[in-house]
Amino acid sequence: MQSTDELASATWQVHQRLLRAFGNPAKGPWQDAVGQLVSTILSQNTNDNLRDQAFQTLCLRFPTWEQVRDAPLDEVVDAIRIAGLSKQKAPHIQQALRRITAERGELSLDFLREMSVEQAKTWLTSSKGVGPKTAAIILLFSLDMPAFPVDTHIHRVTRRLGLIPSSTSREKAHEILESLVPAEAYFPFHINLIRHGREICQARRPRCDSCVLRDLCHDYQAGIKPEEAQHAHTAQ
Repeated sequence: MQSTDELASATWQVHQRLLRAFGNPAKGPWQDAVGQLVSTILSQNTNDNLRDQAFQTLCLRFPTWEQVRDAPLDEVVDAIRIAGLSKQKAPHIQQALRRITAERGELSLDFLREMSVEQAKTWLTSSKGVGPKTAAIILLFSLDMPAFPVDTHIHRVTRRLGLIPSSTSREKAHEILESLVPAEAYFPFHINLIRHGREICQARRPRCDSCVLRDLCHDYQAGIKPEEAQHAHTAQ
């Protein structure tokens, strides 16, 4: 088993390789934090295209977040239906907006900047429908606070690389990867890992022959095929 220092060094090597392969991604402009909260709730268990369509429809039907908050629930459900799970997502969105209003007197999450990252995460994840990934996305993208979001691509790629144990849950992966990556690298590492997962290290047919991380990859070096890796991850 590798030490934390060894894993941090390996993680840094991966980061540098991905920077050479994909470049340093440009930041923003991003949505305001409340918009990011709504968008990220919509993104759960769907793809980016359907999320964006649902978000656009919601904003066209209800031009302000106050209108989304106060609208009849069934109208919000209908507006976001294309994203799936609309009967779960709509009440989560409205409950989150009502909580912000009740506690802060306005629909803004800028007050989170005054908290530590851990305090801000705790506040966000205490709302229904807001998990570690949603919280980290809001903090990193909209509030420029050091949090590292882990989506399905990052979870898959970092397990295959051996940066996190194969049995690591996505929730636990946030904590581990935040400890391995320097805060200033969170944004480019997050973006480039997702791109690598989508374009190269795909779930069913990873393009190992085109991968710049082959010599750093635990699964590749061990000769583990994707289906074998999936079985091992599930079994553990």
